[in-house]
Amino acid sequence: MDGRSGKRPADAGRGERVADWADGRLGVYTLAKTQLRKVFPDHWSFMLGEICLYSFLILILTGVYLTLFFEPSGVEVVYNGSYEPLNGIIMTRAYESTLDISFDVRGGLLIRQIHHWAALVFVAGMLVHMMRVFFTGAFRKPRELNWAFGWLLLFLGILTGLTGYSLPDDLLSGTGIRFSQGAVLAVPLVGTYLSFFLFGGEFPGHDIISRLFPVHVLLLPGIMLGLVVAHLILVFYHKHTQYPGPGRDQKSVVGMPFMPVYMAKAGGFFFLVFGVLSMMGAIATINPVWAFGPYRADLVTTGAQPDWYLGFSEGLIRVMPGWEINAWGHTLQLGVFIPFALFPLILLAIGVYPFIEAWITGDKREHHILDRPRNVPTRTALGVSWLSLYAVLLVGGGNDIVATHLHLSINTITWSVRIAVLLVPLLAFVVTKRVCLGLQRRDRDKVLHGRESGTIRRLPHGEYVEVHEPLTQAQRFTLTQHDQVPPYDVGPLVDANGVERKVKATRRLRARLAHAMYGQNAHIPKPTVEEYRELTGSDDHH
Repeated sequence: MDGRSGKRPADAGRGERVADWADGRLGVYTLAKTQLRKVFPDHWSFMLGEICLYSFLILILTGVYLTLFFEPSGVEVVYNGSYEPLNGIIMTRAYESTLDISFDVRGGLLIRQIHHWAALVFVAGMLVHMMRVFFTGAFRKPRELNWAFGWLLLFLGILTGLTGYSLPDDLLSGTGIRFSQGAVLAVPLVGTYLSFFLFGGEFPGHDIISRLFPVHVLLLPGIMLGLVVAHLILVFYHKHTQYPGPGRDQKSVVGMPFMPVYMAKAGGFFFLVFGVLSMMGAIATINPVWAFGPYRADLVTTGAQPDWYLGFSEGLIRVMPGWEINAWGHTLQLGVFIPFALFPLILLAIGVYPFIEAWITGDKREHHILDRPRNVPTRTALGVSWLSLYAVLLVGGGNDIVATHLHLSINTITWSVRIAVLLVPLLAFVVTKRVCLGLQRRDRDKVLHGRESGTIRRLPHGEYVEVHEPLTQAQRFTLTQHDQVPPYDVGPLVDANGVERKVKATRRLRARLAHAMYGQNAHIPKPTVEEYRELTGSDDHH
């Protein structure tokens, strides 16, 4: 390039000249220097977010293909197609087009099954990814907004899965729609109006499929695509979090550059995810709509179960007692309305948790080093408690399947789940917290005494001891780098003159929560330098 004119020689390649033209108008050289060499740490758990992203892209690709052949119509037709057992059966055009995709469109069944498997993996990946972020504290400042974006993606992903699951209008999906319609009817005052609006009249109505289709194909995916882009922009804007270790602090990142190393690995991982999903779609049948038949309001599929991510909501309703209130000629179905309201409230608690923890701790620092879950036992115990509640309610959502397969009474299963809903999360919280504290004690002993080597030595006076190998400086740093900040405290309630201070109730609550989460009972003190030197400097240290 000519330094005086800023232009390349006349014999420069066309690609170079195009790049110069683009740089003069878009500044691509500066952008490339600042972003393409951005460093990303390397850890297997960071691939969980990539699985979510790639599954979402596969969902879009396969969804576009299916949209070309699916007809979202509730018009009734008589089937006369390739699947002979259903010939002569009255069904909606939506169900007929789903059968056509499965049996007549080249590759249609494979694409349908890849699409369904990708949806399950997408939601599962988001849940596991968010749990990784939760347990390691990656949601702390400055990433609270990114947590909110991820939470919205999870919530919208569940809604998108529900709308897509309902489109084929087979007997299984129709049973799920009837379940949803019953929950909508339980909403006080406006439930009937909402149901008539959604279904276009008395259930099952004629408009539900045509209304779910644009919501599933355009509205929800469009919002989710915008959230994904915003999520990735913030990941680039904030430097990536990393696990504690030597050379890693709040100001530096140890890892590989985005280009070409990380980009090459990411591209290969995309095709790996695509290949696994394709293999699952090819060999593992999912949602065989032809086996269920078309939906009829007077029939229910035996053993009907929703996709796993909706089992939580169904479990809430199945284990809830059938309470109802009758007053002034109206009936309030508490047995349906309370679980229907609890489901979004529990998800909302997950969404606002970072802001609640920041308020409790009063921590306004930026955090780029992740926590080891054992070092924040209360938060870890809360996460495990929530997961245990989800698992219990998932069993409750399939109480009929559990009863038939294990030859148990369905009433026994239901009452067991009701009791477990109250006891299992509490037990999981206590056990997890004790395990975390035990792991902290082990780390403390390991720093002070070293690692057990398995070598037995006899001392001059006849005592047998096991030789401990001292940890390296890097290992000691990893085990002791975490902060143990004193919890928030309101101070003395009476001043030096004996006058009682007025303390707001919110400050008292904040102090109590802070002591419960980060007080003396929530951590084991780290070994001090003096303790380490005293032990390692002693002649009889083993």
